[in-house]
Amino acid sequence: MNVNQSVIEQEKAGEKQYSYLNLGPTHPATHGIFQNVLKMDGEIIVEAEPTIGYIHRAFEKLAERRPFYQITPLTDRMNYCSSPINNMGWHMTVEKLLNIEIPKRVQYLRVIIMELSRISDHIICNTIIGQDTGATTGFLYLFQMRERIYEIFEEICGARLTTNIGRIGGLERDVPQKAWDKIDKFLIDFPIAFKEFSNLLERNRIFMDRTINCGPISAERALNYSFSGPNLRAAGVDYDVRVMNPYSSYEEFDFIIPVGTNGDTYDRFMVRQEEMWQSLSIVKQAIEKVKKEPAGIYSARVPEFCLPPKEEVYNDMEALIYHFKIVMGETEIPKGEVYHCVEGGNGELGFYLISDGGRTPFRLQFRRPCFIYYQAYPEMIKGSMLSDAVITMSSMNVIAGELDA
Repeated sequence: MNVNQSVIEQEKAGEKQYSYLNLGPTHPATHGIFQNVLKMDGEIIVEAEPTIGYIHRAFEKLAERRPFYQITPLTDRMNYCSSPINNMGWHMTVEKLLNIEIPKRVQYLRVIIMELSRISDHIICNTIIGQDTGATTGFLYLFQMRERIYEIFEEICGARLTTNIGRIGGLERDVPQKAWDKIDKFLIDFPIAFKEFSNLLERNRIFMDRTINCGPISAERALNYSFSGPNLRAAGVDYDVRVMNPYSSYEEFDFIIPVGTNGDTYDRFMVRQEEMWQSLSIVKQAIEKVKKEPAGIYSARVPEFCLPPKEEVYNDMEALIYHFKIVMGETEIPKGEVYHCVEGGNGELGFYLISDGGRTPFRLQFRRPCFIYYQAYPEMIKGSMLSDAVITMSSMNVIAGELDA
């Protein structure tokens, strides 16, 4: 019996025929290396079975063999769309263990860098949603603003994507004047470009028809899956780590938490849109606060744990000794168990650190937002069309580096 005869007999017997389709792991629309095996009824998705781990790099295990300073580059390679937030979240975790008090000016500088990172992260997510619905113009146009942010990072730390920005206790060096000039120019140019992008998509009938009721999830289901960040807020839950568990003096800033109602692709898009405006406001507030603080302070200057400036290392024996001890992991790290979280581009980014007093962590676990909310993806696309599955994934902002770690 050939295949066609088998199909005809099954149809006569009332058995429905399904096809199976691989979405990924190398499909360009997945924006990362992960696979979904889709059970299809025509173009309708009946079931989805995700497979992850294609770029698992065992970061948590690697961290157990690295001094605390050398773990920062690992955090870069999780959500690489907003690396500085990862870097500073890790630094704050170690500072919590060491009980280091960070100067106010350093906290405000961190806020500026983290909020610029958030804008960069959301630019990528929302322009890609537009791209996946056929709106290439906005994607290409707004990316120039992302480039401006990377130029600012380059002035501060010398790197663009995987930044390794900052140090335990603060920053490696003070923010140079050239970076301040680029920040000032960004604050002038970004609102103009972003407003044009918003006008292009926010009330665009084609875009709205493609995204409203696409990949929805209720607040209850989102909480059951432990959602956080924009994906949770789009479902109507106003949870934001910056407000619920403030860090880096976020309690001193005035901003709102945008929330949605349906938890669909359009709500996720709009929440991130408004968050970019709020981040812009926070950056402006932080700059004003920095101006009121004594100039030149960029680190806590705790010599046992914070690297001294290179000029001092070259000319002062005590600074050279501290530099050697810190780099070689010879400083005494107290025993303890801490958890610290920050509001990453995708939600609550947490670091659970156990120290046994050694030169490396006894155990380190990352709370990776992508890994947590990607569990809900099969449920969110069930019953939708294949084209909807693509933009649902884009609107969740699934970053492969953060998913696998």
